[in-house]
Amino acid sequence: MSSIRLTQYSHGAGCGCKIAPDVLDGILAKAGPSAGHKQLVVGNQGREDAAVFDLGDGRGMISTTDFFMPIVDDPFDFGRIAATNAISDIYAMGGTPVMALSILGWPVDKLSPDVAGDVIAGAQGVCRELGVALAGGHSIDAPEPIFGLAVNGLIQLDQLKLNSGAKPGDLLFLTKPLGVGLLTTAEKRGLLEAGHHGLARETMLMSNRIGVELAKVKGLNAMTDVTGFGLAGHLSEICSASHLKAEVNFRRLPRLSEAEAYRRQGAVPGGTVRNRDALGAQLPAMDDAHWQWLCDPQTSGGLLLSVDPAWEDDIQRIGREHGLALAPFGTMKPRQGDALIEVIG
Repeated sequence: MSSIRLTQYSHGAGCGCKIAPDVLDGILAKAGPSAGHKQLVVGNQGREDAAVFDLGDGRGMISTTDFFMPIVDDPFDFGRIAATNAISDIYAMGGTPVMALSILGWPVDKLSPDVAGDVIAGAQGVCRELGVALAGGHSIDAPEPIFGLAVNGLIQLDQLKLNSGAKPGDLLFLTKPLGVGLLTTAEKRGLLEAGHHGLARETMLMSNRIGVELAKVKGLNAMTDVTGFGLAGHLSEICSASHLKAEVNFRRLPRLSEAEAYRRQGAVPGGTVRNRDALGAQLPAMDDAHWQWLCDPQTSGGLLLSVDPAWEDDIQRIGREHGLALAPFGTMKPRQGDALIEVIG
């Protein structure tokens, strides 16, 4: 294991580095929507996970990019997590990733190029495992370490999953538990118990390749992955795009139970507060435990699914085939008032 502690060289970590959703809205408003193109199926409107280009033969090309500052200290693991996270955007739309390019910013005056090589080697290992060609990339001398991938994938357009397809009565599923932000913050503050080291890392390294099979389920109406905006932020995107609201049963929400003790000790990421503030009236008043879990920023989080109840068995069967016990934690409902998310339990 490397003696380098990468997190000491950056001011943020993982997807918690994301610009807050309300600030991002202001940036995109000035930039304007994607330029019109008859083959552009999905552009920068609607906060989708990636762009989609119609190839004209029933298939679409999915294109995305994702990069961030270190979420873990070990360089090899940082590369693995960053790659897993970036590739997830393709899976979140139901696609199969095929090629990636690396994005590297490196403080060459502070960190050896050999350490950057370990980061890229970690990413290469994940790409190899998932059948993705890591074909090159681009690097710059930067004041802080940054790494990620630009990824292209393929999708049958009739299986493409967007944020906007959720229906009233749909059941909500999440393929990974929440709590990564709480655990990584606890580790930075020296609060993490010995037995909990590696728990967040292993969760972040779980691939979302299940999305390819899930996309074949006709009754899966909407899908996205949960990252820096937290469950509440990404669920609100589905609600807004689908003109619905969500009822979340907090007791049934998949969570890393070990993280609760650290939340009570105050190991709440700054991104959690930014996410809560950005949602405003979309997330009604609730106690600290509820909003801190719902707004916890995830890095390489799970897939969030909105599913017709008639197809629940199919979702759970696919989950079992991938070693996951999937159970619904909420329901989509007709929208009333400003709040997009209602929490019970």
